[in-house]
Formats: sequence, structure tokens, C-alpha cells
Amino acid sequence: MALSTIGAELAALRRNYTMASLSETDVDPDPFAQLERWMQQALNSELPEPTAMTLATATPEGRPSARVVLLKGFDARGLVFYTNYESRKGREMEQNPQAALLFFWPELERQVRIEGRVERVSPDESLAYFQSRPKESQLGAWASPQSQVISGRDVVEQRYQELAAQFKHDEVLPLPPFWGGYRVVPAYFEFWQGRPSRMHDRICYTLSEQGWVLTRLAP
Repeated sequence: MALSTIGAELAALRRNYTMASLSETDVDPDPFAQLERWMQQALNSELPEPTAMTLATATPEGRPSARVVLLKGFDARGLVFYTNYESRKGREMEQNPQAALLFFWPELERQVRIEGRVERVSPDESLAYFQSRPKESQLGAWASPQSQVISGRDVVEQRYQELAAQFKHDEVLPLPPFWGGYRVVPAYFEFWQGRPSRMHDRICYTLSEQGWVLTRLAP
């Protein structure tokens, strides 16, 4: 079957990665410290969305889905993001509490893959973050039955206006019972640095009973 014009263009696309290298001696023995180092460099580079990460989840039967969410914090316990518990990703994480994350920073020719189990953050953490958001975002969280089929955009717009009127004298809203944070507790990290001729550097950390084990993967 002949390629279409756009298909031929896609097949011919090439980019040679030449900015940096990554070796076992370059990285921190603690993957969280290494992530912090790369995240700080991404922030300093003023990338458009340095905290954007692809979140992959799956049903108990193994049917996967993925979407982009924003990292809102991380420490030695894991990486935190917030969402509607009743959304598709929320339902899948409740049924199958395993997830994968992917940061891709093309301007730095880097990506980071993370895999681990998922847990909810505490209600106090969810409340503190929720009420730190702009009021408009708080209203949006209350108004949207995320991932549910609706008859039209007017459904959520009308609900938003009703809530705006209801809470017009309030600076902050109560935390919705269906909304909060999740923490991905990593068991695996992979740091990828693009290299020429597709000979990329891939350094990974796997959690064992003795701690993090550092290895290199072939490109």
C-alpha cells in the first residue's frame, strides 16, 4: 500500500539529538533527587508546560488509557496530581491502583518515565490545594461531572453559573467529595537523554528490598 503524501512526510521526519549525554556517573543515586535536578532545569529553561505529564492507567482487564495532567508536588513519598475521583482515570485507579507517568521535554531532548502504585492523598492535603486554586477553578471542579456524557456544553455552563451565584460571597469553596489528589508511589524510574543516531542514553532505577538499583538500558 502506497503512503499518502502526509504519510511520506511523517516517515521522513528526523531529528538528531545532540545537546547532552547521560552516564551512570552523572546521575544522583536517589531517583527523586535526580528528578528534582531535571525538573529544576526544565523550570529554569522556561518550557511551556514543564510540569505536564502523561498519566497512563488501565482497567482491571488491562485496557489502557492516557491523558496529560499537571504535577502539583513531589517528595520522597511520590508524585501528586489532582482530579475528579469519578472521572475515567479516577475510576480506573480505584479499580487498578497502578499507573505510569511520562514527562517529555523536547527542548531539552529528555524524557522521564515513572511506574508505581497509586494512593489517594489525605483529605487535608486535598482541601489545602483545592482552596489554593483560583475561585474560578474551584467552581469548575464543582460544576463538571468529569468524563460523564452530557447533552451539550450548556449543561456545565449553566451549572457553573448556578454555583457562581450560590458562592458569590465566598472567597473559597468547600472541597467536593468527589475531587482530590492522588500520589503515584514509584517503583521504577527511567531517565532518557536523546543522543545522535538514535543511540540514546537510558538510565533506570528499580526499587528492591535493598533500595534503588541503578542500571543502563540499550537505546
